[in-house]
Amino acid sequence: MQAIGFIETIGLVAAVEAADSAMKSASVKFVDKKSVGGGLVTVILTGDVAAVKAAVEAGCEAASAIGKVVSSDVIARPHADMEKFLKGNPMVPESGGGPSSSGTKPAAAEKPAANPAGKAGARRKSPGV
Repeated sequence: MQAIGFIETIGLVAAVEAADSAMKSASVKFVDKKSVGGGLVTVILTGDVAAVKAAVEAGCEAASAIGKVVSSDVIARPHADMEKFLKGNPMVPESGGGPSSSGTKPAAAEKPAANPAGKAGARRKSPGV
């Protein structure tokens, strides 16, 4: 990874426009799209430093024409652990979506306890209260 570029917009349509324009303007690769809530969408690109800078600039200009760009950034020569950071919490192993290598299935989610009072909407007291 030579450089990482970020374009953060309000709304998906502006993010799509930013990503499309950025990838058409320079030789960069789309890495991911992150949504953090409140309508914020971040487009993540990678490539050589000059290409990422040009792509982020073009993407911001295009997205600004139809929506709002909140922020943008280019990180030249990012630390190797940035990949872990961008994929999520490095302390939590990612599952492959299939059965684990041990052949065991994950435990089923515990069902909530039945309402002891039998009343709809009744609240249970926590232990020790």
